[in-house]
Amino acid sequence: MTNPVSVKICGLATVDDVRACADAGANYMGLVFFEKSPRNIIIPAARELALAAPLGLAKVALVVNPSDAELDAITATVPLDMLQLHGRETPERVAEVKARYGLPVMKAVGIADGDDLPKLESYFGVADQILVDAKPPKGGELPGGNGLSFDWRLIAGRRWPCPWMLAGGLTPENVAEAVKMTGAKQVDVSSGVEDAPGQKNAELIQKFVQSSRA
Repeated sequence: MTNPVSVKICGLATVDDVRACADAGANYMGLVFFEKSPRNIIIPAARELALAAPLGLAKVALVVNPSDAELDAITATVPLDMLQLHGRETPERVAEVKARYGLPVMKAVGIADGDDLPKLESYFGVADQILVDAKPPKGGELPGGNGLSFDWRLIAGRRWPCPWMLAGGLTPENVAEAVKMTGAKQVDVSSGVEDAPGQKNAELIQKFVQSSRA
């Protein structure tokens, strides 16, 4: 029996979103701490969502080039299981964050073409997980959640020494194909299960989780 694909639903805004993730059988919920994002959440609201999460739904904080002060404020208030670094953080910074907060760290790396793949390797020794995402468009404000995918053939059949998660433009309609083509054991979605930026749709969350494991 193969293990089912693990699913992360990112950019939750309400307690209903948390319930929808739990009911659908998602494994991770993502809380976005980035002011420019339509999915940005303030710390007190994030705490409420994290406390509403049932056991087994891992709580992930997405941050972009955060200072220690920002991370101190988030981790002091919000009960978390993982930090997701989604900016230009160096391998040294990833190691620093891990050491300071004692939480597993997922590092997002944007892919547009084959030239971007070596960047992944520099994080294998330091990050607990890698999020393989589509590179944002040139001049784009958001490092992720843009609804863009990359050519999955770039990573088809690759074996990496570190757990990784596929992100970028995934939807209930294409996630099964993406899993089949890349061999991903974990997938991440944000805009693909929304009615509008930041507004999650419980039915789409359910469909996405089912399709990812189909």
